Amino acid sequence: MKYTSVSEKLKQQFGTKVYRLSLSTGCTCPNRDGTKGYGGCTFCSEGGSGEFAADVLPVSQQIEQAKLLVDRKFPKQIRPQDRKYIAYFQSFSNTYGDIRKLRNMFMEAIEREEIVILDIATRPDCISEECLDMLKELNAVKPVWIELGLQTMHDETAEAFHRGYRTIEFEQCFRRLQDAGIEVIVHLILGLPGETEEMMLESVRYVNRLKPSGIKLHLLQILKGTVMAEQFRRDPWPIMSLEEYCSLIIKCLDNLSEDIVIHRLTGDGPKSQLIEPAWCADKKHVLNTLNRMVAQAERTKL
Repeated sequence: MKYTSVSEKLKQQFGTKVYRLSLSTGCTCPNRDGTKGYGGCTFCSEGGSGEFAADVLPVSQQIEQAKLLVDRKFPKQIRPQDRKYIAYFQSFSNTYGDIRKLRNMFMEAIEREEIVILDIATRPDCISEECLDMLKELNAVKPVWIELGLQTMHDETAEAFHRGYRTIEFEQCFRRLQDAGIEVIVHLILGLPGETEEMMLESVRYVNRLKPSGIKLHLLQILKGTVMAEQFRRDPWPIMSLEEYCSLIIKCLDNLSEDIVIHRLTGDGPKSQLIEPAWCADKKHVLNTLNRMVAQAERTKL
């Protein structure tokens, strides 16, 4: 069950703590603008943006604002000029738009000395050959991470929450990125309606066989204003307790190679919108419980 967290990996690589700066391209998503569907996946909140929304600030200005939010987390002995960051384009599908404009935005980020990694969240149906060429070009300047949302390997579950692509499409995109030398971080959601523990572990084992550079394990959070919230109101399904979730995480780690870096072990949604699980609102308690149970499981195996 021994694993490497992304925080540990980055400290080994760069010799210091590295923080993500949450940035935006202003892109939307083919599952929101009518290309694949409207409203996104059923667990997605209603907030969104149009392609290259007019109110998106220039990237350098976004970076300066984001640094103000995270700089207080750095140890005081680390001078401002020595701080390192990841430019993390997080919301929606950040390769879904004009490639030339996207290239300029991404290049504006990675040309800055303090930015050491470009991290782009997107969908497998939003990476064209032209986009892949752009990513290879950027990756030659500084490391590029692509975060792909698989959520589950089970197409019947994905159809129920309106993912908009099949698992084979995900895998084909994953292979193309891997062949291009680009690191891929895969997202899985634990607790999707209708999925058993074994189904979730099958998704974990599937991802393990793909051998991505990293994985994010998210706890399903039912948020106000989503389609899933209405479905849950009409026909509620069982919600995992904190202890059940921590036990599941331990089993997930047991099914993952130590070479796969763990980027996340739980969700971190907005408390004001949270319906269930109520216990995940206390992030500190969740992480303390998780760390304690993982440590106990490791000692048991010794």
